[in-house]
Amino acid sequence: MRRLLAILGLVSGLLLTSCVPSLPASETGTLKNGRARVVFVHGIFQNGNLSFGLLRHRLEDKGVACYAPSLKPADAHEGMAKLAEQLKAGIDRQFGPKERISIVGFSMGGLVARYYLQELGGASRCDALYTVATPHHGTETSRFYGGQGAHELLPNSDFIQALARSEDRLGSIPVVSYRSPYDLVILPHDSGVWDRAENIEVPVLAHPWMTRAGPVVDDIERRITASLKPVPGR
Repeated sequence: MRRLLAILGLVSGLLLTSCVPSLPASETGTLKNGRARVVFVHGIFQNGNLSFGLLRHRLEDKGVACYAPSLKPADAHEGMAKLAEQLKAGIDRQFGPKERISIVGFSMGGLVARYYLQELGGASRCDALYTVATPHHGTETSRFYGGQGAHELLPNSDFIQALARSEDRLGSIPVVSYRSPYDLVILPHDSGVWDRAENIEVPVLAHPWMTRAGPVVDDIERRITASLKPVPGR
């Protein structure tokens, strides 16, 4: 039964992801008044156009500079470290090597973000990390897809264990993990619970819908914009 659920979860996640509409992404955010910068890290089989369109555009409307790179290969078959290195290079190119940022990662993107923060020095410039439907302890559904990235997504993989050992490098960075008890892509369900994070459970019925769920979008927007000054003329 567990194996059957894992297969169904993986298939439903792939199909639903392709059906979720997206808003156009911008590889070049506009920084207004030198204020907040947010980086979005997409999940497996996705790209910068598909993840976080609603939240991204709401933040941009408030003057936040947003960057949503497309990491390749999207299925991480060469490993998540390679994607994290691309992420670092893109952030440095987009915002410079030292400017402060916050990161929002979806599913596998949350682990790629953690590798960047914990292993590539990104923690020194990060104000907050938000992970959405991220399997912090791995997921059984990755058994049914090949490649290094899928292997790294397995529970207790060397990659997962290495991230657990180095999480103290996050220092005092605020971390929030959003998860759904109905997510059939993340198995077991409590893999989204991370002791280092503030864990928030949201009753969303499908994995890819988490990035457009009102409670998730509203909460991340509120947290990121809490310290912003009003845009002149608004």
